[in-house]
Amino acid sequence: MTSTVTPPVQKSGSGADRGDGGARRRRLPRVPDRIRQGGLPYLLLLPAVLLELLVHIVPMVIGIVMSFRELTQFYINNWGKAPWRAFDNYKIAVDFDAPLGEALLHSFYVTCVFTVITVGLSWLFGMAAAVMLQENFRGRGLLRGIFLTPYALPVYAAVITWAFMFQRDNGMINHVLHDQLGLTDEPSFWLIGDNSFIALVVVAVWKSWPFAFLMLMAGLQNIPRELYEAASIDGAGVWQQIRKITLPSLRPVNQVLVLVLFLWTFNDFNTPYVLFGDSAPEAADLISIHIYQSSFVTWNFGTGSAMSVLLLLFLLLVTAVYLVATSRGRKGSGAV
Repeated sequence: MTSTVTPPVQKSGSGADRGDGGARRRRLPRVPDRIRQGGLPYLLLLPAVLLELLVHIVPMVIGIVMSFRELTQFYINNWGKAPWRAFDNYKIAVDFDAPLGEALLHSFYVTCVFTVITVGLSWLFGMAAAVMLQENFRGRGLLRGIFLTPYALPVYAAVITWAFMFQRDNGMINHVLHDQLGLTDEPSFWLIGDNSFIALVVVAVWKSWPFAFLMLMAGLQNIPRELYEAASIDGAGVWQQIRKITLPSLRPVNQVLVLVLFLWTFNDFNTPYVLFGDSAPEAADLISIHIYQSSFVTWNFGTGSAMSVLLLLFLLLVTAVYLVATSRGRKGSGAV
């Protein structure tokens, strides 16, 4: 008799097969890795892009369109019916022989002088405080906190406090200068007349110099102390160390700091508006307040928008020239 051997029958879906299939299923994610890794950064940036569009880009485009229309109080209910004026609003704004153009030119001049003085004093005070607080001594942390207080306070609360201090009859400034020190013959008017420019500069410098101090103090942390020690051994004094070590090392920080302070100061609206209201004195008539008056006080939104566009073009031009000049300066110093 011969016996028949029956080969074992393999069942479909054995353990090995199931293991391979499970591994294949695990290797196939529901979302492709390339799409997930490449699209996640853009998805995270989407809220910021939308907010930038809503807060800056869309209003800027609307303002540019408004500058080409005769948009006054008669068309405030329906902007689309405002007549198209092409460049007439710009011609009115730059006609310096006319009263409107002459007032704009005066406001531009006041703003330039105000910006130069404010940025210069803010940088000077910030630099002096940063250098003074570089050395370790008791109370340095407390002084740093006190110096940064103006930068931490809300703008409106700080400027309103200064407005009370500049009051003629019961303000602290006149109380100190006239009543206690006797430096003036009579209490001065600080919020009207020529003194209003001084009051505006004082408040603006007090508000902006802590930012310069913070930036410069951070920049000084990156300068090696060995440079100062070597210079001191070679006989260099404090002023020589500042001129030969501190200022050259802080050049990149100063380039960014000066540009930021310039843009912030030239566009400053909150400080003069809270200090003087919607009608600033002629001596303190900054261009931001002037544009506000031309738009929201006289209800001539077309001309006000044209002034805003001209201001934007001026700031873009100054920024471009400044960046080109500073980049050439960096290349020249690097080559040397």
